[in-house]
Amino acid sequence: MSTAQWLGLITGIAFGFLLQKGRVLRFDKQVNAMLLKDMTILKFMLSAILVGMIGILALSGMGVIKLSHKPMNLGAIVVGAALFGGGWAIMGFCPGTSVGALGEGRWHAIFAIAGMIVGAAVYAELYPFFKSTVLAWKDFGKIGLNDALGVSPWIIVAAFWAICIPMFLWFERKGL
Repeated sequence: MSTAQWLGLITGIAFGFLLQKGRVLRFDKQVNAMLLKDMTILKFMLSAILVGMIGILALSGMGVIKLSHKPMNLGAIVVGAALFGGGWAIMGFCPGTSVGALGEGRWHAIFAIAGMIVGAAVYAELYPFFKSTVLAWKDFGKIGLNDALGVSPWIIVAAFWAICIPMFLWFERKGL
């Protein structure tokens, strides 16, 4: 295995460990997140995003990595979000938590994982159809939020932090 593969494996195991320790793999946490009764999962995800935003922009600024946006395609976003949300609601797992739950020994998560694999295979087979229909709806090109707003990405980071920190405090005050 290459160094990148080893780093990916180690990072994946560490992420799974943190998912388990944060209790975000628990079905009750998943359901209560969807019912807006427990913000544990949202706080976990936002924490990762907040730290990741700074890390990725810092690495990009140092020239260690090169940022490359995927095209912002309206059809792909709408259909993908609906499938992701529907699968999460039906199974009680998102892709990361389903693999983590299987790692915890909860074998019913295999159905969520199988669904993802089958879904990817169906998408690959139907790609020519999707390319001429759903993927042709509206393509905004390779654009980021900072490009759309015409500001530095660091301003987006600061604004996101300014929104999230009070939100975290509010969740804690409300016991969410």
